[in-house]
Amino acid sequence: MGKWLSGTEQANLRRAIIIWFYRVFLPNRAPELEFPEVSDFTNLHEVHDMLAERIKKWPELWEERGREEGRQEGRQEGRQEAEMRALESKRNAARKLIALTEMSDQLIAEIEELPVEEVEKLRAETQH
Repeated sequence: MGKWLSGTEQANLRRAIIIWFYRVFLPNRAPELEFPEVSDFTNLHEVHDMLAERIKKWPELWEERGREEGRQEGRQEGRQEAEMRALESKRNAARKLIALTEMSDQLIAEIEELPVEEVEKLRAETQH
């Protein structure tokens, strides 16, 4: 089969196989990877050699992408945790103001940059 396909009369078939391989097969199997234009190849052996070299590099690309995604997720989680700590700090300060002063809920909300409803809820919790 390989010898028949390598014959000069099968050049169009080889080209069609290469085009299908690059435009259909590979993008469906590895959509995140880039491949050279098929017009650069007319020989199945060239395609094989080029793919053999690129395939060796794929695990490194995948690992780097995984590390980058992990870093992004870590940064996002860190931001969320910082926001939660800041919010809890504001709530604690509001609780202290409620317990130690006669300030209105509106004033405490403005000082701690919390919604008035949040301060009202905190006041209700401290009175129970």
